[in-house]
Amino acid sequence: MKPVNLNQARKARARAEAKAKADENAVRFGRSKAQQLLEAAQAQKASDRLNQLKFDDE
Repeated sequence: MKPVNLNQARKARARAEAKAKADENAVRFGRSKAQQLLEAAQAQKASDRLNQLKFDDE
């Protein structure tokens, strides 16, 4: 029987738990790349529109 390094086993278990939690959070809170790009484009368009409507007092 091969000896088991308990530190490595503990760290591997912790990594697996952290990855599972990260995957769960990505499903719950994550947005796809397409959604992020769409929202960024909409925000830029709104900002450009507001800048067009500003009055310059010069």
